[in-house]
Amino acid sequence: MPRSASPNSIGSQIARLVKESAPGTVFSPDAFALVGTRAAVDKALQRLVTKGELRRLSRGLYDKPRHDELLGTLWPSVDAVVQAVVGKDKLRTQPAGVYAANMLGLSEQVPAKVVLLTDGISRTVSAGPMQISFKRTTPRQMAATGKLSGLLIQAFKCLGAQHITPARIERLRQNIPAAERAGVLQDLALAPAWMRPFLLEVSREGA
Repeated sequence: MPRSASPNSIGSQIARLVKESAPGTVFSPDAFALVGTRAAVDKALQRLVTKGELRRLSRGLYDKPRHDELLGTLWPSVDAVVQAVVGKDKLRTQPAGVYAANMLGLSEQVPAKVVLLTDGISRTVSAGPMQISFKRTTPRQMAATGKLSGLLIQAFKCLGAQHITPARIERLRQNIPAAERAGVLQDLALAPAWMRPFLLEVSREGA
């Protein structure tokens, strides 16, 4: 009869951490770097894949599958995959293109390929049917990373001036708190000249 694993073994510790995580969580082996060596962690993760407790998305990426009664087993969210990759490689990222517009509610289009600008190396990560492209860019493009202004600049670049309508501006003004919108003024110089009037409209107070 096989001996049961020690509760303090690497496999048991990782299994416990996975069990305590929410369905849809994405992991990389580096998330368990404090538990054991890379080889031991990889072996433990593969055991969990075999048991069906984890799913291998691509090399070095796993998720705890989430299930829907009607749709069956779902793929993880883009955000969950990005967080796992960013945490693994310690990257700074800036959502761009349709993904940025989608995050702000300016587009209902679901991008087949998610693009994020980064100060790290350029690479593409696959996670099931999802492709996430990290594109190395200039310090100027990364200057507003993590701020509303950075997201707006990238979303407006994707839409183009002709598609930045009063209705879209008003939607942003209604959905984003005034204090957060006011912060956009600090980064006007980072935006192309044609875009600045639109950013001013987003940031202004009052009706």
